[in-house]
Amino acid sequence: MNSISESLGTATAHQDWDRRWRDDAGRADWLTPEADVAAAIALLQERGAQNVLDLGCGVGRHTLALARAGFTVTALDGSESGIAYLREQAATAGFDITAQSGLMTDLPYDDASFDYVLAWNVIYHGDGVIVDHCIDEIRRVMRPHGLYQGTMLSKRNGNFGKGRAVADDTFVIDGIDDKSHPHFYCDAAGLVARFHRFELLSLVDREHESAGSWHWHMIAEAH
Repeated sequence: MNSISESLGTATAHQDWDRRWRDDAGRADWLTPEADVAAAIALLQERGAQNVLDLGCGVGRHTLALARAGFTVTALDGSESGIAYLREQAATAGFDITAQSGLMTDLPYDDASFDYVLAWNVIYHGDGVIVDHCIDEIRRVMRPHGLYQGTMLSKRNGNFGKGRAVADDTFVIDGIDDKSHPHFYCDAAGLVARFHRFELLSLVDREHESAGSWHWHMIAEAH
């Protein structure tokens, strides 16, 4: 198995997103919070969550929604342009948000810092070693009994097996937007095994906007 240092070269999708998020046209499809995330806000409030992390925040659609709901929000993304846009929007709205550029593989936060971590369409951008390392980092910065919410690519996804295999269950489709960067796919058993330090509360394989775009949607509690 590759080491994390050998696998870091597969976690490059943020470079494509950085270019895309430099203008209004590129940001247009990433401004509305996902319904699953909006629905989780009530659960977080019921559980008394306070400090939350939007990991891979992009241009900040979920960061702003969480801040609007009254949480203390920290946001991280590898895209400088996404972070710059989020800071502008937060300042305009009067939200005190900690937003910084950084990578999902090296979270710049202390252990047990957050009651909730969100990683929506984020940690599967790499190979299995990257995914496992990201999960370890997420668990490290979460408080016991905190909630994790995120997505993973399903093996039912129409792109599974297409393009070049660069690692186990990891493929690159050259010339197709961010698919030219490695994407990791998993089935339910593999997902549950990878999140063995969490108690799974909800897991649904759901098709996104385009036909065949199956993603696992999950909520889990940190042990």
